[in-house]
Amino acid sequence: MDSVLGPLLPLFERERTAGRAMALGILVHTAGSTYRKPGAMLLMAADGQYAGLISGGCLEGDLGERARAVIATGRAALVTYDLRNSDDLVWGLGLGCEGAMHVLVLRVGPREEWQPLAHLAAALAAHAPTAIGVLAESRDEALPMGALLLPGAAAPAADPVRAAPARALPPQAAALLEPRTLAALAAAPGAAAVGWLEGPEARWKLLLLPLSLPPRLLLLGAGPDALPVVDLAARLHWRVTVADHRPAYAAPSHFPLAERVLLARPQQIAQALDLGRFNAAVVMSHHLPSDLEYLRALSASPVAYVGLLGPPARREKLLAELGPEAQPLRARLRAPVGLNLGGRTPEAIALAIVAEVHAFVHGKDSTEAPP
Repeated sequence: MDSVLGPLLPLFERERTAGRAMALGILVHTAGSTYRKPGAMLLMAADGQYAGLISGGCLEGDLGERARAVIATGRAALVTYDLRNSDDLVWGLGLGCEGAMHVLVLRVGPREEWQPLAHLAAALAAHAPTAIGVLAESRDEALPMGALLLPGAAAPAADPVRAAPARALPPQAAALLEPRTLAALAAAPGAAAVGWLEGPEARWKLLLLPLSLPPRLLLLGAGPDALPVVDLAARLHWRVTVADHRPAYAAPSHFPLAERVLLARPQQIAQALDLGRFNAAVVMSHHLPSDLEYLRALSASPVAYVGLLGPPARREKLLAELGPEAQPLRARLRAPVGLNLGGRTPEAIALAIVAEVHAFVHGKDSTEAPP
C-alpha cells in the first residue's frame, strides 16, 4: 500500500487502550496530480487528532470533520475531492494539487474489533506479509461499502480468508470475492501494489491493500557515525540492527531507535544473525580486520545490497584479501557507500547512505529524477 503503517500506530494504540472508536481514511482512487496515491491512510480520532497524510495537510482537517459522523454511526462514507479545475474557491481549502481524490472513511473501534488496523499492526510486528480487502464500492445490499476481508490464521487452509466479525459477509460473498486471490496477494513477498477485484455486473469493487513491510537494515559497526544512520532510518520506520564486537560501542543505550543491538565478533556474525532477513547491510566498523570478516560473511549471504564505508583504495585492498570470496560480492557491493550528495559530516554521510539504500529497496535508479 502507498502508506507506512508505523506513523498511525501510536494514535491507534492510544485510542484502543482508552476504548475510543476512530475513523480510518483510505485513499481508494486518484486522478491527475495528487500528493498521495491509492492505499495511503489517515487515522482520525474523535478529538480531532490525526496520524498519517493523504494530502499535504490540505484535506486532513475537512476529513476529520466528516470522520465524526462515521465514528458516531459506524456507516462508511466515500468522500470525493475533485480539484481538476481552477475553481478551488468552492472548497475554500486553497489546495495546490490539480487532481481528484476519493477517500473511503471507516470506523475502527470495539464494535469492529479494531479491524483492519489490529490485523495490520499484528502482521507488522511479526514482519509478516499480508493484505486486506475492503469493499470500496457496492450496489449490493448484502455487501455494504466498507465491509472487510482479512486473511485469518484460524480459517481452514483451503479457504484462508475470513470476513471481519463486525462486518460479517455471507459465506457466498466470501466465495464471490475470490478469497484465493486475496490470499495469494497476501503471501507475495514484499507485496505493495494496490489491486482490485470486481463483482458480477460491476455490482461491487473490492480494493486489495497489501501491507508494505519496512526494510531491514544491518549496520556492521556501532561507532558514533552509526548513530545518525539509525536515526534517519528510524524516521523512515525501517527496522535496524546494529552489531559490533566492542562492548563500549555495542550498547543498546547508544541506539534507542534500533530494533536490536548485538555484541558479537565479526567471525560469528553469520551464526549470530540470519543474514537472509536483511534487505541491506552496511559495513562501517573502521576496523580493517573486522570489515574483512564482515564482507566474508556477506559474500556468502543473500543480502542484495552491501555497502562499505571508506575510499576505493580501501575497498580494493579488502577485496584483494578476500580472494575468490570477493567474486559473489562485487555485483552487490556499493563502495564507497552512499549517494554523492556532498558534505563530510557524520550526518551528511548518514543521509547519503540512507538515501542510496532507500532508492535500492524501492527499485529505483538513484540517478533518475523523481516522477
